[in-house]
Amino acid sequence: MKTAKRLEGIGEYYFSQKLREIDELNKQGKNVINLGIGSPDLPPHPEVIKVLQEEAAKPNVHAYQSYKGSPVLRKAIAAWYSQWYGVELNPDTEILPLIGSKEGIMHICMTYLDEGDGALVPNPGYPTYRSAVKLAGGECIDYSLTAAGGWYPDFEELERLVAGKRVKLMWVNYPHMPTGQLPDLGLFEKLVAFGKKHGILICHDNPYSFILNEHPMSLLSVPGAKDVVVELNSLSKSQNMAGWRVGTLSGSKDRIDEILRFKSNMDSGMFLPVQLAAAKALSLGKDWYDSVNAVYRERREFVFGLLELLNCEFSKDQVGMFVWAKIPAGHKDGFELSDKVLHGAGVFITPGGIFGPAGVGYIRVSLCSTKEKFQESIDRIKRMGNV
Repeated sequence: MKTAKRLEGIGEYYFSQKLREIDELNKQGKNVINLGIGSPDLPPHPEVIKVLQEEAAKPNVHAYQSYKGSPVLRKAIAAWYSQWYGVELNPDTEILPLIGSKEGIMHICMTYLDEGDGALVPNPGYPTYRSAVKLAGGECIDYSLTAAGGWYPDFEELERLVAGKRVKLMWVNYPHMPTGQLPDLGLFEKLVAFGKKHGILICHDNPYSFILNEHPMSLLSVPGAKDVVVELNSLSKSQNMAGWRVGTLSGSKDRIDEILRFKSNMDSGMFLPVQLAAAKALSLGKDWYDSVNAVYRERREFVFGLLELLNCEFSKDQVGMFVWAKIPAGHKDGFELSDKVLHGAGVFITPGGIFGPAGVGYIRVSLCSTKEKFQESIDRIKRMGNV
C-alpha cells in the first residue's frame, strides 16, 4: 500500500515527533520540563465550565448540529468582534465557527488552491500554513521576515515574488508567531492594498491578539478589507480552551459560503454544549483578560532570566504566549542549543528552525508552565554549567 503523492515532502508534525522523544527520556527517569508547546495550562473561567456541564446534562443537545454553527455562538462572535476589534460582522452570513482554527487553515487551502497555485507563506511562520498549502496541491512561496525589518513583510520583495505567478493566497499572522511582533494600522492597510492590487486573498490568523497585548487588532478593521481578507480566530489561547477545539472564520458572505462548501463535507458540526460554553467565554469582560495576562506577565520575567542565562538576545516588547530569542555565537543553530539543553538539563525549548530557514538562529520558549517549573528549569541549566 502506497501513500498518496500529496504526502510527499510532508513529514510528521515536529512536536508530535519531539513529544515521543521526551516520553522516552521520561521513561529513563529524566523528568523533562517541557517549555516548548503553547498549550495553556490554566483552566477556562468557571462560568464557562458550568455552562458546559449544565448544557451537556440536557437530553436534547446530543444531535448533529448546523454546519454553520449555533446562532447563539455566531451572535457571540459578532458581539466579541464589535466590542474588542471595532469590526461589525453579520452573524448569519459573515461568521463560520470552526472545530479549532487549525482546521480552518486546511479548509481555506482546499477551497481555493488548485494544483500549482501559489500561496505566500511567512518565513519564519506557523508550520501548518506550509503543510496545508502543500496538501492542497499548492506551491509555497516564502516571503522573508527579519529582525532588521521589524518582522514585517518587505512589500518590494512581495511584488517580485508574485510577478508572473498565479498567486491566490497570502498567509499572515499578527501578533506574529513565533516572534511576538505586534502589527500596526499601516501594516494592515498595506496588506489590504496588496491583496486588492493582485487579486490575492489575504488570510489572517489572529489567535494571539489578547495575550500580553492591551490593544487587540483585527485585519478586518481596515475599510474595504472584507473584499480581500478572511480572518481566523481562536478560543484556544485567550480563553484557555485549547482542548475544546473552538475557532472561527470571519469574512464576506461570498468567502464564507465558498469555504462552507468544503467544510460541510468534512464534519457534521460541533457539540452544542461546547458552542454554548464558547459563547459564554466570549462574553467575559476585561477583568478576565487582565487576570490571564497578569499570570503570563509574571512568568515572562522567569523566561527572560532563563534566556539571559543562555546568553540569548531578545526583545522585551514582544507579545503572545512565547518569547523569541536569538541564540548566542558559538552554536550552530537553535536545534543544537535545544538538544543540548534537553539532554544536559532535561528542559525542552523549541528550536526556531521549525518555523522556517529564517528561524534557524533562534529559539522559542513557551509561557505555558508554572513559576515553579520555570525556576526549576533555571536551576537545572545553572547546574548544567557552560552552555
